[in-house]
Amino acid sequence: ALFCRHRRRTSCMPAWVIDQYGPNGVLRFTDEIPVPAINFASEVMIKVCAASLNPLDISMRGGYGAKLLKLRRDPMSVMDSDSEFPLILGRDVSGVVVDCGSGVTHFAPGDEVWAAVPPWKQGSLAEFVTLTEYEVSHKPKLLSHTEAASIPYVAATALSALVNAGGLCRDNCSNKRVLITGGSGGVGTFSIQLLKAWGAHVTVTCSHNAEGLVRGLGADEVVDYMAGDVAAQLDMMEKFDVILDNVGGETEQWALSLLKPWSGAKYVTLVTPFLLNTDSMGLLDGIVRSGFTLHNKAIQNIISNGVFYRWGFYAPDGPALDEISKLVDAGKILPVVEAQFPFTQVPQAFQKLEQGHARGKTVVRVADEDEDLPQAEENVDDGYREAAEPEQARETLKPH
Repeated sequence: ALFCRHRRRTSCMPAWVIDQYGPNGVLRFTDEIPVPAINFASEVMIKVCAASLNPLDISMRGGYGAKLLKLRRDPMSVMDSDSEFPLILGRDVSGVVVDCGSGVTHFAPGDEVWAAVPPWKQGSLAEFVTLTEYEVSHKPKLLSHTEAASIPYVAATALSALVNAGGLCRDNCSNKRVLITGGSGGVGTFSIQLLKAWGAHVTVTCSHNAEGLVRGLGADEVVDYMAGDVAAQLDMMEKFDVILDNVGGETEQWALSLLKPWSGAKYVTLVTPFLLNTDSMGLLDGIVRSGFTLHNKAIQNIISNGVFYRWGFYAPDGPALDEISKLVDAGKILPVVEAQFPFTQVPQAFQKLEQGHARGKTVVRVADEDEDLPQAEENVDDGYREAAEPEQARETLKPH
């Protein structure tokens, strides 16, 4: 065992990397990336079984947030021009712990785990990834690695937006009305299930052909954004306590008026200009401009109609995933996997994601769940089979 650990630390591993920012063509496969060493007592090394892609991966491939993320990786990089390449993308991981730092207390080699990889760390499109134990959680027992890899990033994003920015929790949702714009993607499909598990009333905007999916996940009301004026349709409904905006753009212009005035209602958008500002203006000017923009919008909305305007950010959190794991094993939250790709077809997986109109997550099977792992598990069926009736849709999405 000691020999195996030493070999892992000193050998190389296969990975998909980028050596520059750009379109899909910058993705490169290599088997010469050094295995990430355990440098701190709190770190664990994970053999990656499955990863999944998120819109953030496409953005990061193109250089989104490059300046701020480079500074976060290495605070001294502001003084030099050291390259962040080769860079490994992939924010979701489900796999098996193979080694632990001396201070790790919650995990041991052989544990099946899942995690959301912080964007300033090397990602999961590789054989191994190293994270701190505080970023890792034990994988739900009911899910295969392929299914589990579809959840951590969207769970971390949704929890940050709904709890930290939106003020929602398990104990205060029973009388809350929540609107989710763009509800058929990864964050949307997870948020629907979480909010329904907490007892909220959930309204979703999506295209007509995703209605079966979101209703199957528990959405109470669904508005087709392609069928006429979506703002007018929503304006006919009772006002909302919280809006989670996954769309951005012009949505803010009409969605804010849908909130209950002077009652502590909150508008939380996940589409913010923060990293775009730091990329285009530099770190200091970008941060100042972002703060100015957020401050002005927040003040304007609290004065005009008494609603809170907030930005939501992705925040990796292992202990929060522990709670999600319990909900998954209780059957309250199901994985929504739209498509799967083998590790050899990562560029094709990116192409699929770039087509938009997501119906759940795109997963990459990095390693077969075979004799190298503690136990083999079945994979979910390739592709999402849309169902016409809610009950049928929920049956389709049940873990194997």
